[in-house]
Amino acid sequence: MAGEGIPVEVACRVLAVSMSGYYAWRVRPPSLRTVRHAWLSDLIRQIHQRSRGTYGARRVHAELTLGHQVPVSHGAVERLMRRAGLEGLSGRPKWRRAKPDLIATDLVDRAFTRTEPNQLWVTDITEHPTREGKVYCCVVLDAYSRRVVGWSIDSTQTATLVTSALGMAIDSRTPPAGTIIHSDQGVQFGSWIFTQRARDSGLLPSMGSVGDCFDNAMMESFWSRMQVELLDRRRWNTRIELANAIFEYLEIWHNRQRRHSSLGMLTPIQFENASTVA
Repeated sequence: MAGEGIPVEVACRVLAVSMSGYYAWRVRPPSLRTVRHAWLSDLIRQIHQRSRGTYGARRVHAELTLGHQVPVSHGAVERLMRRAGLEGLSGRPKWRRAKPDLIATDLVDRAFTRTEPNQLWVTDITEHPTREGKVYCCVVLDAYSRRVVGWSIDSTQTATLVTSALGMAIDSRTPPAGTIIHSDQGVQFGSWIFTQRARDSGLLPSMGSVGDCFDNAMMESFWSRMQVELLDRRRWNTRIELANAIFEYLEIWHNRQRRHSSLGMLTPIQFENASTVA
């Protein structure tokens, strides 16, 4: 009020405070709590910016405590983020079209938790538009660590798209016989070339029921976060531009940098390395 030109005497009388208290406050140095909150707020802004504006209070808190070894409560992070006007990105509604008739039994039954790598892989296709046309992406995810072990990007959604992603996963992981590869009932996953590639490598094909997104919930959750954190954040001009962004998201951000709540706030690669050491 005094800064807006109102006489100090009048402002103190209106607010029922003493003039001596006001002048003492003006020359008093900031408290340690105020200094710490200012420092934390700057650090939180940096973490939020490095996450591309996607992290909410939980992951910011994890980055502070695990990544920077800063002791701070979750409530303090929420409060400081609220004051700074920072928030994470929320999900968006999901829907799925009905698929063709069942061509492989469901070996997962919505139980996605696994105790070791290469026990269960899940896979699916997503699409996103550019000014040149759509880009299709197939991803193979290891259910144990949520790590992307195989991917493929193309301008058409053919059996070659999904088989290439599966081939990349097989070449990079060398899965043991009996590894389950789970998908929805898309025609690409029911194709002869995909099924034969899986069986030749000792994999067991598995499919959820028709039109039920919960039967492949782990992949649906992955696509939802990718849509929010990358695809829906801007308009894409060319297929090459979007393909490069998807590659960077999968290999750099998701596998190596993004902290996952289901993994104790570790990245997929950190989680696999920790389990190997243990």
